[in-house]
Amino acid sequence: MDREDVGQEGETAPEDAPAAAGTTDASEATAESAEASAEEAPGAPEAPEVSEAQAELAAQRELRARIEARKAEKSGPVTSGTKLSGTAADLLAAVRAVEGGSASGGAFFAPAPEPPRSTRPAETAVRPPAPAAPAAPTAGALAGIREVLARGGAPEALAGQVVGALGEQAAGALTEDPWRLLAVPGVRPEQADGFARALLGGACGPDDPRRAVALTVWLLDRAALQGHTALTLDEVAAGLARHQVPDPEKAVGTAVSEGAVLIFQEEDEAPREPGGDEAGEAAAEDAGADEGPAEPALLGLDRYALAEESLADGLARLVRTVTPREWDGGELERAVGGHGLVLHTGGEAARAEPLELAATARERGLRVLVTVHDAERLTEEERASGTTVALAALLSGTAGPGRDEEGALALDLLVVLDAPQLDVETGAMLVEALPDGCRLVLSGDPEVLGAAGPGAVFADALAARVCPRVASRRPDPGPLGELVSGIGVGELNQVEAPGKEVVIVPVRDAGEAVHRTVQLVADSVPRAFGLAPEQTRVITVGHGGSAGTRALNTALKQRLNPGPGRFGGYDPGDRVAYAPVPGRTVTGTVLGADAEGLRVRTGDGEVLVPKERVESALRHGWALTAHQAAGGRWPAVVVVLPGDAAPGLSRPWVYTAFGRAERHLSVVHGVDQALPRSVAEVLAPARTTRLRPLLTALLAEPGEE
Repeated sequence: MDREDVGQEGETAPEDAPAAAGTTDASEATAESAEASAEEAPGAPEAPEVSEAQAELAAQRELRARIEARKAEKSGPVTSGTKLSGTAADLLAAVRAVEGGSASGGAFFAPAPEPPRSTRPAETAVRPPAPAAPAAPTAGALAGIREVLARGGAPEALAGQVVGALGEQAAGALTEDPWRLLAVPGVRPEQADGFARALLGGACGPDDPRRAVALTVWLLDRAALQGHTALTLDEVAAGLARHQVPDPEKAVGTAVSEGAVLIFQEEDEAPREPGGDEAGEAAAEDAGADEGPAEPALLGLDRYALAEESLADGLARLVRTVTPREWDGGELERAVGGHGLVLHTGGEAARAEPLELAATARERGLRVLVTVHDAERLTEEERASGTTVALAALLSGTAGPGRDEEGALALDLLVVLDAPQLDVETGAMLVEALPDGCRLVLSGDPEVLGAAGPGAVFADALAARVCPRVASRRPDPGPLGELVSGIGVGELNQVEAPGKEVVIVPVRDAGEAVHRTVQLVADSVPRAFGLAPEQTRVITVGHGGSAGTRALNTALKQRLNPGPGRFGGYDPGDRVAYAPVPGRTVTGTVLGADAEGLRVRTGDGEVLVPKERVESALRHGWALTAHQAAGGRWPAVVVVLPGDAAPGLSRPWVYTAFGRAERHLSVVHGVDQALPRSVAEVLAPARTTRLRPLLTALLAEPGEE
């Protein structure tokens, strides 16, 4: 069965990148289109045109210089690239040569991301305009790439996706460097190798520098699907060796010198806990005086490096520019009064505490806003008052306050619920939008699965220990609260559920699991609790397999909304999961279709899914994965665990899936002892990120460095 931490359909946590706390919904959203042509070549991101390579490098240098300048202004520079030796030192020298302009930066680049998106335009705007849709590729570009694809043995139907990924000059780019096909999500190295052999014949081999650069970037892209923003040099070299690159260290050096990837070295400056053993600390310092830094050298793509640096810088700016006040009230209110950044942790019941904080802050005359991850969680009162908005709507400008004369959100306090769902790029966008002196509260449950996208913003901020952390003591009530709380500490307890709040449904195989799930959603839960089927959500471990989301959604559609699927496989009334952008999934209901695409009602309102994106960005949504469901809550939840789901289970997965239920939880159980064993023993792998040391370097107290 496909696992939840799958980067690509049909693959377990890839051999080339360590598994992380979870997959991205970006990979889930693009998996269908990738799968459709997986045996030939799939998908589509963005990458710069080859003819603009030098300009792109200059833009990257300018962005990095701007970030460093801002750090210098805040008197807290981030130390990066110090204390390197050997291969790492050589690589750092290479990247500095590229950034200084003394070495070539052409040849190959990572898929061109947007630079860190500053929301501070020079002109004043009440709301930023919605981003323009990408221009359709010209007929000439499509014709040119079709010809190149045909010569390389790839399906011509991919022409639009390839042009979208590589730009109007895609034909020339692939002719010069066929391995750039790896910039398209879903394309595997063996597919790119075959494409290159068809185009270049005997002129290519496993040691081709173009192949080495492309594979290095591909490995880091794959790691991003697992939540990492960087990988160690050893991890990248090992991944290259698995793909028969003869000299992995040389290949990494080539990728760095070409400007395709960046190298970093952060100093481990984690602050010590108050009251620590000073003699022991001094001895440890003496013992390690001649040793190198504890943090290993990392390789990363520019988009995530810039996002993490921008986010760390923005958080430090908020900390330094707030005016401390003495606020009366509880622990959370007092902490927020005196600090620019406060972290709040707790379960579902604890969400009331930051909401109470927001209410009292409004009474103080402050401009306050609360934002949530999932728009479906907004009440009608919150929608009407505008006091709480969905994060995506806030960032797009369709909800929330206006902007001040500098383009920053007109806020004095922002409370972010569901903070563990913040990926690093979204976090950077959000913090850059806040004005100096604004207070920021990040609140959430640290036990849930992490963000769908790369990064671990909330976990890294907690680990950095550079701001107040307030842990709620408010327990989640009832049998469901007792069950989930036990899971959080590694115990799967039997709980008394007199009102059938928790029901275990044993099954022998996947076929029975699907049958019982449909029966629960369509009959048993509505009869016992008076809930309509649309108020129940099904959660399973992965998309594939005999009881994954595909099989379950097929069975649920046949029972709940049968139809011919005349609109690209969908009918009005179908529940769907839609990925408007990579890394974000929203659920909704199909309203209808027209010549432009499919109309869907979501928590964000009515949206149009363009017809060319229906196959890649939409899937049926009666059944979801736990990552898609994280941040949401429903009256009833059915968690499906057939026998082959056992390898995909972990404590955070079970905690997240079981915790989505408000009134009733049914567990379709076929994994025997694998369930309690995963709760007791299996933790989510740590994500490799740079935010924690960046924050520590910026905000650690002088006496703690």
